[in-house]
Amino acid sequence: MNRPAEGTLVRFGVGRVTLEGNLAIPPQASGVVMFAHGSGSSRHSPRNRAVARVLREGGLATLLVDLLTPEEEAVDEETAHLRFDIGLLADRLVDATDWLGEMEETRGLAVGYFGASTGGGAALVAAAQRPNAVRAVVSRGGRPDLAGAALARVWAPTLLVVGGNDHVVLDLNRQALARLRSEKRLEVVPGATHLFEEPGALEEVARLARDWFLKFLVPASTALRAAREPEPEARF
Repeated sequence: MNRPAEGTLVRFGVGRVTLEGNLAIPPQASGVVMFAHGSGSSRHSPRNRAVARVLREGGLATLLVDLLTPEEEAVDEETAHLRFDIGLLADRLVDATDWLGEMEETRGLAVGYFGASTGGGAALVAAAQRPNAVRAVVSRGGRPDLAGAALARVWAPTLLVVGGNDHVVLDLNRQALARLRSEKRLEVVPGATHLFEEPGALEEVARLARDWFLKFLVPASTALRAAREPEPEARF
């Protein structure tokens, strides 16, 4: 199978630091999905890269970005503090979203967030801050509860995907789901643990995420045109 390239290295400033990411845009992309990593992960995470490949095969652009600088990651390895700084991570997601809106290649694309672990909480806080830009959110084994009061301000349709054997996180996701007011769904992958390392588990996450983003990131003009086109005549 021919797969779209992993993407090109991009750099952009957020506040006083410069972040790095990999941006890949397949032909005629219908939206762009930004990945928010958490809990010591990075844009090189094999799990998120695997999900990103499936999204690109579905016609979606992807931006896998490190929300911490290498220096910050080194500190976080020692303290595990910055990965739980949801405000910092969300602010950087917002800045990255604004950057996508200014880039010629992506400024016409609807934006979605794919958050993992603590990145799930940051994605929801950022979505609440950019309701007109962020059209969909998917959280994989995430901590949406860390979004706190921002949950009630999220407009973007939100899909929470949790492993059936990830009991504590599953309970936290159920509580967060009740606080969301947007279109929402909780999908439980049977037998999966927090990292979805079981056979077929990550593939199921990727399929669910692809379908959710394709449903909500299709440009409005495309959806309107499809609605206006007459159905073909039935032939018997």
